[in-house]
Amino acid sequence: MNAKKTASQAPDCREQLIAIKDTMILLSGKWKIQIIGWLLLYDKVRFMDMLRGIDGIAAKMLSKELQELEQNEIVVRTVMPTKPITVEYELTKHGKTLSAVIDAISAWGVTHRKFLFKKER
Repeated sequence: MNAKKTASQAPDCREQLIAIKDTMILLSGKWKIQIIGWLLLYDKVRFMDMLRGIDGIAAKMLSKELQELEQNEIVVRTVMPTKPITVEYELTKHGKTLSAVIDAISAWGVTHRKFLFKKER
């Protein structure tokens, strides 16, 4: 997708555009990329640790986002046989393939932040 295409070549791009749309739907929202980033950094994470660590997310929203990621086979949920019950989340093998995407987003974010603060001076 690096080469520029004209509008008349658009049908050739259809598969790529559908893939981009699918990815954006899967990763949409304020929280999913942060959740995946957390799981990439910390491997297995308990629900309450993630809730405390991801600034500003509500328990209901974290639960909803994790359920969606689980439905899409990005995350696996494990209920531990403890009292009280402990629930851990980790990325599936397929979910770990998002590592390069998250790394690229993180690197771009660092660069962009530096760019913005450089402009203010």
